[in-house]
Amino acid sequence: MAKKLYVGGLPYSTTDNELKETFSQAGVVSSATIIMDRMTGRSKGFGFVEFESDSDAEKAIEMWNGKDFGGRNLTVNEARPMEERPRR
Repeated sequence: MAKKLYVGGLPYSTTDNELKETFSQAGVVSSATIIMDRMTGRSKGFGFVEFESDSDAEKAIEMWNGKDFGGRNLTVNEARPMEERPRR
C-alpha cells in the first residue's frame, strides 16, 4: 500500500523533480509535489512524497528527517489527512 510523507523545511527553490530524485534514494517514489502559494506562485517550503511501499517510506523518514538539504533541516514524517477548514 502507498504511504504519503510530509516533507517540511525545503529550500524555496526546490522543484518537484529534485524532491523526487532525492527521495528516490530510499525507494520507488510514485509522486512528489511541492506546495505552491496561489497568490505569489512561490513555494511554501513544504511538500509531499508518496512511496509505493511502506518500508521505503520508513527508510526515507530515517534517511532524511532532521538532515540538511540545501542549507535547511528537513522535517519528514507520515502525512496526516487534511483537516476541514472553514471557508473564508
